[in-house]
Amino acid sequence: MQPFQTGNTWFLAQFKPNSHKIAERNLRRQKFQTFLPLHEETKRRAGRFTTTLRPLFTGYMFVAFDASKGGWHAINSTYGITRLVSFSDDPQPVPLDLISRLMLRCDEGGKLLPPRILKPGDAVEISGGPFAEFVATVEKVDPDQRVWVLLDLMGRTTRVAVHSKALRQV
Repeated sequence: MQPFQTGNTWFLAQFKPNSHKIAERNLRRQKFQTFLPLHEETKRRAGRFTTTLRPLFTGYMFVAFDASKGGWHAINSTYGITRLVSFSDDPQPVPLDLISRLMLRCDEGGKLLPPRILKPGDAVEISGGPFAEFVATVEKVDPDQRVWVLLDLMGRTTRVAVHSKALRQV
């Protein structure tokens, strides 16, 4: 992954079907910074299981450039790219917070890393349900992705079961 260049803003580009490698290569040749998060996908083919790296957001990649300098129209005519996602003829920037969080979850090649495994004693924030935005402590993690957390409710410690997808480490 290329180092982040200051002054650049991230935008979303749609690429043609199965053209992410071609599009990424051609954008980099034009000195555009790209970010294509990938994830492993396992499929059964000819009686065997094969694992391949596929784009996390099918059909889309992120491109960084300084919109104030112009020159972004070249992206729309890049081989492998369909168009920049735009509204009212201007490309719409992607929030930097989203890009930075995605980059932190990926390795140098853009492959999405597995989420950090929770262990007893970890501080977590509940992201959904009736206890959303509550901070809790992990007590136990079951193999079925259910996590038992301890919440402080009205001065008492309460044990609650939450799915691991509804938790975010603090």
